[in-house]
Amino acid sequence: MVLEDSDMNFLYLYTIYVKLSLFFFFVIHCTMKGVPKGDRPVILTFHDIGLNHKTCWDTLFNHEDMAEIMQHFAVCHVDAPGQHEGANTFSTGYEYPSMDQLSETLPLVLKHFGLKSVIGMGIGAGAYILTRFALDYPNMVEGLVLININPCAEGWMDWAAHKISGWTHAMPDMIITHLFGKEEIHHNQDLIATYRHHIINDMNQYNLHHFVKSYESRRDLEIERPVPGSNVRTLKCPSLLVVGDSSPAVEAVVSRNTLITRPLPTRLLMADCGGMPQVDQPGKLTEAFKYFIQGMGYMPSASMTRLVRSRTASGSSVTSMEGNRSRSHTSEGNRSRSHTNEGSRSRSHTADNQRGRSHTDGSMDGTGNNSVDQAVPKSTEVSC
Repeated sequence: MVLEDSDMNFLYLYTIYVKLSLFFFFVIHCTMKGVPKGDRPVILTFHDIGLNHKTCWDTLFNHEDMAEIMQHFAVCHVDAPGQHEGANTFSTGYEYPSMDQLSETLPLVLKHFGLKSVIGMGIGAGAYILTRFALDYPNMVEGLVLININPCAEGWMDWAAHKISGWTHAMPDMIITHLFGKEEIHHNQDLIATYRHHIINDMNQYNLHHFVKSYESRRDLEIERPVPGSNVRTLKCPSLLVVGDSSPAVEAVVSRNTLITRPLPTRLLMADCGGMPQVDQPGKLTEAFKYFIQGMGYMPSASMTRLVRSRTASGSSVTSMEGNRSRSHTSEGNRSRSHTNEGSRSRSHTADNQRGRSHTDGSMDGTGNNSVDQAVPKSTEVSC
């Protein structure tokens, strides 16, 4: 196994063997960056089809504005089976896990790393998997950032369109139309060429076909509309729904996610942005993520520079569906920058007191914990 060192932040690479039944066995690769800090959750990412954790998330997590967040949180990147760099080809007859089965691997990941909870960040297929995980294991998920989330199964019209397009287009072209909007495909040739080259040359085509088929075979998330006094199946954690205004997933995010969570989600519609906000607008997505984390009671003293400088929010438009939640970036009408959060939840980190946690952001500042964060790297394999 290979150990990596990037910007003095050690990466721990793990191969986790997951056995869900006597006749079902597969391997997932996890990459841990940083060291988990006490009871603080870890940021857990999951990528979309046609991608792995590097091509999906490196632009975002290597952005200069993300450095402050990385001082407070470790990050665990999860690669779907067979999608990591250098993956071996599955054997003939290999039964690829379903979206539901992939979500069932995540508790094993948390158990392996000794984690109590996570803040999930996923896009497309990864957003679906993380949402399923949060529905089934609500105590393990403190918050979700869901990019291009589609909670519905593929309809017969979508199925027919994919079958017809499959007759005339190669799989890389189908994936490109899933990841990027028509405007991007026509006008951002360099970006499209980069990802097309990655899909064709870096991804194992046989393995990728299995992952695509698994996502296309997903079932509805079966989320119910929250009703006061009832115990319905819905997300219990705060969520941030993100989509670019020229993304192919706009309709799904805008029209199909009104039932996704209680309290209602914050919806971020990013202007001048395509199908991959974390690549197209990493700085603005990072800023929105900081606000989201603060709304959960973490990082109360985090600097807010990008959105504060751009009070007109010319690069992003944000619509809040939370009613009384008045984060500084959640109202398209008045663009309030007061940065209040959820009524009684203040930025003095009182939310941590309510949760009974002892972590304070002051202890994470400076270099006091550098010796802990840069522990000797190691790799391991775990059989489950």
